[in-house]
Amino acid sequence: MTATRWLAEYAWLPDHAEPTPDVLIETDGGRITAVAPLTAGSRPPAGVEVLGDAVRLPGLTLPGLANAHSHAFHRALRGRTHARRGDFWTWREGMYDIAQRLDPDSYLALARAAYAEMALAGITCVGEFHYLHHGPDGKPYADPNAMSAALVEAAAHAGIRLTLLDTAYLTASVDGAPLVGPQRRFSDGDALRWAERVSGFTPHNDQARVGAAIHSVRAVPAEQLATVAGWADRSGLPLHVHLSEQPAENDSCRAVHGCTPTRLLAEHGVLGPHTTAVHATHPTRADLALLGESRTGICLCPTTERDLADGIGPARRMAEAGSPLSLGSDSHAVVDLFEEARAVELDERLRTRRRGHFAAAELVTAATVAGHAALGWGDAGRLAVGDRADLVTVRLDSARTAGVPPVGAFFAATAADVSHVVVDGRVVVAEGRHLTVDVPTELRDAIEEVTA
Repeated sequence: MTATRWLAEYAWLPDHAEPTPDVLIETDGGRITAVAPLTAGSRPPAGVEVLGDAVRLPGLTLPGLANAHSHAFHRALRGRTHARRGDFWTWREGMYDIAQRLDPDSYLALARAAYAEMALAGITCVGEFHYLHHGPDGKPYADPNAMSAALVEAAAHAGIRLTLLDTAYLTASVDGAPLVGPQRRFSDGDALRWAERVSGFTPHNDQARVGAAIHSVRAVPAEQLATVAGWADRSGLPLHVHLSEQPAENDSCRAVHGCTPTRLLAEHGVLGPHTTAVHATHPTRADLALLGESRTGICLCPTTERDLADGIGPARRMAEAGSPLSLGSDSHAVVDLFEEARAVELDERLRTRRRGHFAAAELVTAATVAGHAALGWGDAGRLAVGDRADLVTVRLDSARTAGVPPVGAFFAATAADVSHVVVDGRVVVAEGRHLTVDVPTELRDAIEEVTA
């Protein structure tokens, strides 16, 4: 990678309430080496005599967006389940049908296309909540981490970074019912064998990292929660967990353990600043206090939560309690972090019947630096010297953004307005086109293979 200078028409700089016009960003070796606003009437900064060789980025340039919660194979469900009646539990049957059909080769093809779609949407890093570990009959592949390797390769092909959140999934219910049918491929038997398998996997490139996940209190017995959390803590890795997505989960946990899922996780040492609770749609006030006081992050996935009829979580109260908020596209009913971000505000309006809960800069933080931090990339998500050279430029002249002030982009733009994406100094998307993946064709072909 060579040194490059980028001249952003507008750039959203750290700790700014709104974008700054005319910002020169220099990158070298995959890092940002200089950020200099060119104030009208002032001389260019030292060493910048001519701006003609800078790559001009018309529109609003943001740090790379982080998708903190993904199930790549769910992309095959888009448009196939939306008209069906029922709830989360009926939707889950269709999801299991897709899960049963995948092998390392078909998963590589589907995930590569799904991740490339994310790149087109300005996502430079994804957290893959991964539990498709073994063959459909539950037997490990010759390489017990073959499915993990497929996801790492898929992200590399798509040009984005990956945190593989290897997920412990051991039981079918809070009371320990055994896994059956498609669920059998999720399990390593117990948490110790899960840890042994994960410890044997090292990604082959520096754009992928391993993290840990507890699927939920339904899927990991209480006495094994500390094993997973302890493994992640000793390894210094992020830990994610589905939490209180459904009222039924809360009810079952109270019936079996006499407490909420959040309290159960707290009692077994799962909560903390390196942990991210996904959804947390139905917390009690005491749950919010436990999450906030422990600095446990919360990843909201509004487009999936509304698609699955999960409900609307109390986002403002979560933030005020002390939990950093991040965003995820989860089931990929929509891959658009602008929509996820504004939905945090708009859903809060529906819940409270009042407007104005999150400033634009707070939504930018959730979509960028907070998401990267939740995935273990503390050196990404800001347009700042020393951070990774991730640049995402959004058009301000489309039918959606024309006439919109730059500060309003997160309330107006969609993924279709992303024109340029740079990841670790490498151009991945230019003029709205992925440079190496024919995204529509590969999505169509990969989905047809697993749905035919």
